[in-house]
Amino acid sequence: MTIFLCGFMGCGKSTVGLRLAKQLDCPFTDMDTYIEEQAGKTIPEIFAEDGEPHFRDLETQAVRELASREGVIACGGGAMLREINAKIARESGIVLFLDVPFRMCYQRIANTDRPIVKRSTREELYQLYSHRRGIYRAHSTHRIRAIHSPTATVEEILRLLQPDAAQTEQ
Repeated sequence: MTIFLCGFMGCGKSTVGLRLAKQLDCPFTDMDTYIEEQAGKTIPEIFAEDGEPHFRDLETQAVRELASREGVIACGGGAMLREINAKIARESGIVLFLDVPFRMCYQRIANTDRPIVKRSTREELYQLYSHRRGIYRAHSTHRIRAIHSPTATVEEILRLLQPDAAQTEQ
């Protein structure tokens, strides 16, 4: 099974994804790291040198490549915004939206080097969060309120996945 974790920057996709993969004894891939390795550049370099549209194309390419792999994939904050990316992900596995209030996300991302964060005010980031939240919900298979610890979030996901595991055993 392939599990795509989506949500706004700072919602915990990488932290939860790594822990979930360990619990499921399967590979973990951070999509942003994967893109950086494939491109031979950091994401800030890709944005600066090639622009955001090129980066979004790289995300689509990454979704296509990673969809054929078993494991847990932590998507970048914008990966599931494109309908084609969400469609590929849903057809190959499940997409879990880690839903976290903006204030929690903002505390985690405020002092990072993320290109969108560096060029945006708090208010602009809130507008982006508000816009993206509905898209994440529409493009995901399940919504997880990830407001507690990463461990509690992983436990909630494991409970959600249990019916799927029981069906594959039959």
